[in-house]
Amino acid sequence: PMGPVELADVVGLDVCKHVGDIVSAALNRQKPDTSRLDALIAAKKLGRKSGEGFYVWRDGKAVKSSAPTAPPPADLEDRLILALANECAAVLREKIVADADLIDAGVIFGSGFAPFRGGPLHYARARGVANIRAELERLAQRYGDRFRPDPGWHRLT
Repeated sequence: PMGPVELADVVGLDVCKHVGDIVSAALNRQKPDTSRLDALIAAKKLGRKSGEGFYVWRDGKAVKSSAPTAPPPADLEDRLILALANECAAVLREKIVADADLIDAGVIFGSGFAPFRGGPLHYARARGVANIRAELERLAQRYGDRFRPDPGWHRLT
């Protein structure tokens, strides 16, 4: 188990950037700011395979500082979880997967989404679909169209 930043270092930051470019183009989505990632790649800091990326790597393990860090942005959790939930709503709308329970199961088993949350669509229902849509609108105003609520949210009410 590891967080998304450590996982990116394990995969390779150059690979992550390349895949992100492909996925953004394929889904016709706005790419997030990659200036920090681009700087690391330009400096040949590709993650575990080069010995340094977001982390320094020793003996195949990320060296993690015990020094206090700045608190994360207040909306970071929503920026991560709601983007995923929004894509799940799109998958449901596009009938790529038959129902919301199967989508939730796929995300739990496929990406390690916290099982106690029941999956991203179950989480969205528990939090309130109207609340999720409103928060996605707020995030879209602040960070761009990649957070614009998918029209498929109405299927979850």
